[in-house]
Amino acid sequence: MTHPTAAGTPVRAPAAARVPSLTGLRWVAAFLVFGFHAQAEHVFGDPTAQGVVFAVFGQGATGVDFFFVLSGFVLTWSARPGTSARQVWRRRAAKVMPNHVVTWLVALAGMLYVSPRGVSLVSSVVGLFLLQSWVPVQSVYFAGNTPSWSLSCEAAFYFAFPLLLLWVNRIRDRQLWPVAIALVVVVVQIPALVLPAPTGTAYWVTYIFPLSRMVEFALGMVLARIVRAGRWIGVGLAPSMALCVLAYWLSAYLPGMFGAVAATVIPISLLVCSAAVADVNGTWSPWRHPVCVRLGELSFAFYLLHQIVLRFADKAFHLSALPTATAAGLTVGLLVVTVGAAWLLFNTVEQPMMRLLRGR
Repeated sequence: MTHPTAAGTPVRAPAAARVPSLTGLRWVAAFLVFGFHAQAEHVFGDPTAQGVVFAVFGQGATGVDFFFVLSGFVLTWSARPGTSARQVWRRRAAKVMPNHVVTWLVALAGMLYVSPRGVSLVSSVVGLFLLQSWVPVQSVYFAGNTPSWSLSCEAAFYFAFPLLLLWVNRIRDRQLWPVAIALVVVVVQIPALVLPAPTGTAYWVTYIFPLSRMVEFALGMVLARIVRAGRWIGVGLAPSMALCVLAYWLSAYLPGMFGAVAATVIPISLLVCSAAVADVNGTWSPWRHPVCVRLGELSFAFYLLHQIVLRFADKAFHLSALPTATAAGLTVGLLVVTVGAAWLLFNTVEQPMMRLLRGR
């Protein structure tokens, strides 16, 4: 069965379609977040080198934006009729919680070793149960293994997914694009509404608060329906990639919190859809290369481990005090170490525990 897109390109029913390019793109997003945290740790003491790293990775946190849109898209794309809410929650918990608990323990052990007095037991426990992003206090939502704040948002998305799916499936095909555009408008309006607020509050509302970020997740769900209904507008993968690079660069120059989410939401949406259509139609995509797909499979473990590795390395080697060449080589080495650790976590925790916990 096929569906013609608005540009006349057929799209097969997604029940029979795999989208490995979206897995490969997950690695790109995770790598950008790695680079962002590397520059945030000031791995280079030389201002020129640090400036170059900032120019390339200063907006790397937008990789999380991709994860949120992608999450809604993939869950809707792969949803099967008759799947109960309990099954959805169980499967998502089986995917997320084992890696989260292990990395939470590693981060906590490291913090207790380095600075036991600086560890807040309450904040750590809140983080363990993935509730930290609901608290508008940076020492809480970034406590423990800092990247897990986004899992707090994802947990809220997963909890709401069965209800959101009922809503999305009831949208008529001709109304899909108006709904998607409305969701984009909401994403853009959030940083506009918080412009008068203090910087910390604006940051939390725009970037951390689960209800704000759920709009991107819902957008991803609607986009999956758009592609499945054969109503994709025909934007190709190459133009979508170019628009993402341009928006990534321009987002650094926008005022307030507009550069955090609003600047990239449209290009990311185009990229997710065009990559999925490329896979369904068998057209060109560099992201379904086996190496990209394999790295994408490791991206979740990599994402949870990378800042632990960077912070411990900085404590051990004082990266900013090293010569530029040495710091650069060590940073590349840390990237390789993190990929290796992610491979280990993926094969010894993530996959075995998913098989054990998710059931039939």
